[in-house]
Amino acid sequence: MRVTFLGTGGAGGVPRFGCTCPACQRAKTNHRHVRRPCSALIEDSNHKILLDAGLMDLHDRFEPGELSAIVLTHYHPDHVQGLLHLRWGKGESIPVYGPPDPDGFTDLFKHPGILDISDLSAFQALELGEFSLTPMPLNHSKLTFGYAIAHRNGARFAYLTDTLGLPEESADYLRQWRPGHIAVDCSHPPADVSGKAPQNHNDVTAALAMIEQSGAEQGWLTHLGHETDCWLMANASALPNNVTPAADGLCFDITTSLSPA
Repeated sequence: MRVTFLGTGGAGGVPRFGCTCPACQRAKTNHRHVRRPCSALIEDSNHKILLDAGLMDLHDRFEPGELSAIVLTHYHPDHVQGLLHLRWGKGESIPVYGPPDPDGFTDLFKHPGILDISDLSAFQALELGEFSLTPMPLNHSKLTFGYAIAHRNGARFAYLTDTLGLPEESADYLRQWRPGHIAVDCSHPPADVSGKAPQNHNDVTAALAMIEQSGAEQGWLTHLGHETDCWLMANASALPNNVTPAADGLCFDITTSLSPA
């Protein structure tokens, strides 16, 4: 299984419009530090599955028939806005799966175009080729799923963005499932530094707790905001050795997973 982070930013992205903080200034001068809407691609030699569709250039990134499916975490605009253009394409339909949110994105539901949109159910696995994706409810302001993604070669990857911690049932499932790698929401710097209690999204402290509790070998921080990037610029050594801030375009292969406990 190969994982590519196509976008790793929160709703405002990095650089943030009009902002002159160190992280935004760095992103303006060094394109490596730009963060686009949060999205990832998982693939093997036969299938490519897009996780979230907030990138506005999907029609340029992918050829017709290249994507096996698009799987959505939720229907906030920064996670689905790329579908608004893609839907008017021609050719074969593209399977799109997401949480059962009837108010999710009204105009998209009324005019799906070539998108074949289907609802998923919590803890009921979606089988796509050699991949199995199990939806897990997250703690967010809108009905949101994270995904436990397994490949038949034994690789396991959890993608959990747009959440503040985990509901107990999801946390229990994840601990028993034991991902090899895990990507988690890390939108805010630690609350004891910012002075703001996190809402709807993890701060660094909550993100690290999720990674540790999952038992994953490697943790990735995503859905990062510019304030979190500022904190990381000054505190990179504060992260555990097995936790890395993700970056747009970063990719890695997972060939095996932890053995069951």
